[in-house]
Amino acid sequence: MKALIFAAGLGERMRPLTERTPKPLLQAGGKPLIVWHLEKLAALGISDAVINTSWLAEQFPQALGDGSRWGLRLHYSYEGPVPLETGGGMLHALPLLGDAPFLLVNGDIWTDYDFGRLPREPMGDAHLVLVTNPPQHPNGDFSLGNDGILLPDGETKLTFTGIGVYRPGLLRDWRNVVGDTPGSGQTPPSFKLAPLLRHGMSRQRITGEFHPGRWTDVGTPERLAQLNTELAG
Repeated sequence: MKALIFAAGLGERMRPLTERTPKPLLQAGGKPLIVWHLEKLAALGISDAVINTSWLAEQFPQALGDGSRWGLRLHYSYEGPVPLETGGGMLHALPLLGDAPFLLVNGDIWTDYDFGRLPREPMGDAHLVLVTNPPQHPNGDFSLGNDGILLPDGETKLTFTGIGVYRPGLLRDWRNVVGDTPGSGQTPPSFKLAPLLRHGMSRQRITGEFHPGRWTDVGTPERLAQLNTELAG
């Protein structure tokens, strides 16, 4: 299995910290956020990881090199000066990922979730990890059915962690699903992943699980400072 780490965001909510450092390279607990993921991927036995980049892209190979210090082979998927959104970024990285299911994690989160719990072969097109809604996202994203099938709506919604396993086939019909949304007609195309996931949910093709442990979306300087305090404790 290969892995994809989303690291192309502009980090606008993290300014001024991200004016000179891309968000996944900000330090938490004495090392960059993205390094926590690389260590987990290496421990899982994954050998190839793709990192999509845009904002301050040159800093990633400078800081991480070829990945050999973790026993990994790192590949960089540069999207240009403007990120291609989550769906466009995944599509752009597919030539480096191949045809098999791949693990995906957002580069700007921290969690104690064990990547080894993820299925190597999801039942449908994707398997996502969810957590209790944090204060900054009280309404959640998706509902988790008793059978593990994810629903776009429901009485109780949970928050998507940015961790999951995806089959490349999720993107097969992307153009019909996203339609004429802004950016979808450019080259390379830019579009969000959420419409594809909701489309898959309508066909019961997306499964999920609940993680009761620790997870934080490092979306503001205050949350980064809080995470640093927790990791130092």
